[in-house]
Amino acid sequence: MTNPPNPIVTVSSCSNATAAHAGAVIVSGSYGGKYNAFNSAKWGIRGVIMNDAGIGADNAGIAGLPYLDSIGLPAATAAANSCHIGDGEHTLAHGTISHVNRAAAALGCAPGQTVRACAALMQAGEVPRSAPPPITEGNRFVLREVPGEPRVICADSVGMVRPEDTGQIVITASHAALPGGRPDSIIPPGIFAVFFSDAGVGMDGAGIARIPHLDSLGVIAGTTAADSAPIGDARALYERGILSHVTGAAVSAGGAAGMTLMRFIDILLAAARAKQRDGK
Repeated sequence: MTNPPNPIVTVSSCSNATAAHAGAVIVSGSYGGKYNAFNSAKWGIRGVIMNDAGIGADNAGIAGLPYLDSIGLPAATAAANSCHIGDGEHTLAHGTISHVNRAAAALGCAPGQTVRACAALMQAGEVPRSAPPPITEGNRFVLREVPGEPRVICADSVGMVRPEDTGQIVITASHAALPGGRPDSIIPPGIFAVFFSDAGVGMDGAGIARIPHLDSLGVIAGTTAADSAPIGDARALYERGILSHVTGAAVSAGGAAGMTLMRFIDILLAAARAKQRDGK
């Protein structure tokens, strides 16, 4: 009796990968950066396909591919305009491969293939014997803390946003998709403002799908253009990011597409100081 083929499994995020996925080929809705590459590879998988997030500044949307070549793990990305970022099932069903690493190419994977065909080729690969090397990505820290102002918090992943971030400004370098296309509660009620990468926007606007949802809740929120600052690096979004999409509440607070994120945060902090000074 022959053994069943090594499975192809889908996850909305590489952070959802677990030991149960060992030996599998993972098709993830995550962008293809080092942080997500590490979070999938550490479980002893056979291959991984992520989203190229429009590639963007510093090639951040595909940076995980050469990183995984260092341990010989086949990896590829689907074009952001071919499937929904944040949705592994949609990626498997509709995605088209945009980039592959050397380990994947050795199995016959190539740009232009369907994600399903590429994943099937990866099933013939071997699980690397080495663990993925340590990474410096995936940090959370307080960028600015001044009495009378909301704290400015950098979180390289939206999974690092915490309930206690209510009342604060959070820059998360994740895409602004909704996992599996479904609204969630990861952004705490009462957050002062929150910002993301637009991940190249992508098919059906999936990369910014959270913005209309937050708009309906009256939240000050926006995305920075993927070409202006690397996805996955919250400090870079703050220092280099240019707003591409904003909510109505953000417009009312003085924000606009084309404005630097740093400038808009300065406006928000000034308004908070004035409100504190006036006792409102």
